[in-house]
Amino acid sequence: MIAIKNLILTKKISENVAVLDDLLGVDISYDVSHREFIIKNRKIQCYFVTGLCDATMSTELFKSLVDINDIEVPNNKLVETIANRLVHFQGEKVTDVEKFIGSVVSGLLGIIIDDCSHGYIVDVRSYPTRAPQEPDTEKVVRGSRDGFTENIIINTALIRRRAKDHNLRNEMFSVGEKSKMDVCLCYVEGLTPPELVNDVRKRILDIKVDELSMSDKALEELIVKQRFNPYPLVRYSERPDTIAAHLYQGMIAIVVDTSPSVILGPITIFDHVHHVEEYRQTPLIGTYLRLIRYSGILMAMFLVPLWLLVVVQPDLLPESLSFIGPKEVGNIPIIAQILMAEFGIEFLRIASIHTLTPLSTAMGIIAGVLVGQIAIDVGLFTPEVVLYVAVSAIGNYLTPSYELSLANKFSKIIFIICTFFFKLPGLLISVAVWVIFLASLKSFNKPYLYPLIPLNLRELVKNIIRFPMKNKKGA
Repeated sequence: MIAIKNLILTKKISENVAVLDDLLGVDISYDVSHREFIIKNRKIQCYFVTGLCDATMSTELFKSLVDINDIEVPNNKLVETIANRLVHFQGEKVTDVEKFIGSVVSGLLGIIIDDCSHGYIVDVRSYPTRAPQEPDTEKVVRGSRDGFTENIIINTALIRRRAKDHNLRNEMFSVGEKSKMDVCLCYVEGLTPPELVNDVRKRILDIKVDELSMSDKALEELIVKQRFNPYPLVRYSERPDTIAAHLYQGMIAIVVDTSPSVILGPITIFDHVHHVEEYRQTPLIGTYLRLIRYSGILMAMFLVPLWLLVVVQPDLLPESLSFIGPKEVGNIPIIAQILMAEFGIEFLRIASIHTLTPLSTAMGIIAGVLVGQIAIDVGLFTPEVVLYVAVSAIGNYLTPSYELSLANKFSKIIFIICTFFFKLPGLLISVAVWVIFLASLKSFNKPYLYPLIPLNLRELVKNIIRFPMKNKKGA
């Protein structure tokens, strides 16, 4: 294997062909090949990956090159004439072998010419893809039904369609020394702070890995330094309208090839709990939906710990609410019942992901009706444990961000354990530590709890109330 670093194309086409054939594995990989043409007694070599190039466009380009034989062209003008025939989409002159190779394996057509020390790459890509369709995780009653696919070209086009702005910038990067994964940084020039763009650009350029096997998730961990923090520091979305709206709020979007999810940042915890459905209804109904969602998320986190608190410390419960709490604890400690029920919900969630769609309904009925009811009948669970854990689980599903819902679930387990062992001080201290932890987090240098901490009352009200759209002043 020839070392690819610092290699440049030479004027001897035989030397270039030997290097490129070896690096691309032309005689080994069935889908990597090259075509040789003789134009005006000079050899032309075209390299391409058959599965990533548009056959019609490539054939037309080859025909336009061969047709040069039918016209009078001075020998010293041949290279210029060939370059003028490369009219398909984007074309670029290259001298670096590594860039030439990277472009070919990304689906571009590479061309080298005898007695010419540079080559050309032409964009004739046609990636295998599915049609845009509504994402399962971000459905709306009314609204667009198209969503991102695994094709970066289609994804950036869907964003551009909704942001027909000459200030929209789509910067392309190649990440991974071996995988050459295409990554696009999107932002609106003039709205997005330049220091944010420069920071994100530098983080992407500083990535030194061989490959991005998990595409967007691997890229996220490399640029935000997630480590063992359970809370997501970026937001994922599969909806082009959501991405376009956030770009006009001064955020950046990162599109990774092969992934139908686009990364948004910098974000706060409030950005994770907003949903597009709020903007598809009237402002009053949108505010109502938002408040219901906030209430459900708080209930998901604190309902079970608060119920457990009055169970282990009943003197905190007013006389009028004395009916709350199990009359008989049963043979299994209450903390064990709660944790078993919480983990049981997780078992169902994970099983539903891996269960075939036609069988998922039957699985839900079996787990919810048979297992739950029988567990109560045999004394494994008390009815109240099942009730509060189930209501808490429903509240957890109200969280639009899947990543945030999992992080909240993890925090809730800690609250439950601290409450059982240390009662009221345990709950208060664990919640205080949780708030301090969130307040210390930053997403691309933006405070995670903003506009609550630091307090910006005007922005906080905007995050709670869905205000009507307004015309610009003077419009």
